[in-house]
Amino acid sequence: MSSIKHFQVTFDCAEPARLADFWCEVLGYVVPPVPDGFDTWADYHRSLPPEEQPVYFACSDPSGVGPRLLFQRVPEGKVVKNRVHLDVRVGTGLVGQERLDTLQAECARLIALGAAHVQTLLADEDEESCIVMQDIEGNEFCLD
Repeated sequence: MSSIKHFQVTFDCAEPARLADFWCEVLGYVVPPVPDGFDTWADYHRSLPPEEQPVYFACSDPSGVGPRLLFQRVPEGKVVKNRVHLDVRVGTGLVGQERLDTLQAECARLIALGAAHVQTLLADEDEESCIVMQDIEGNEFCLD
């Protein structure tokens, strides 16, 4: 049996701090405290010489339960559908119209943060409804 109990999910992206901020809003995660003398991480990063600017940024679940998320800058843009994606569980325990209303309300909140709605998949009797979305850099994720 594996002794591994913790893991992180890593995203390739163009703007690590910006994408981390988005996912913090989605999931209620937090970023590390900003260094003294700076109002934001963006201010701090701009103060560094180009060769010292970070190529990654992380955020974490303040409760310590969820995985750490790491966002790493890569030179290439996203081209195809993700092979792995996050399922953001917002309708757990709900059924029928109440579940769909909850998913749609969360979808609207995330669109206001810059996410894009891709497709709403309505349930049949054997499956749960979900909403396919994209984050601010086009990475697919599901609300379910």
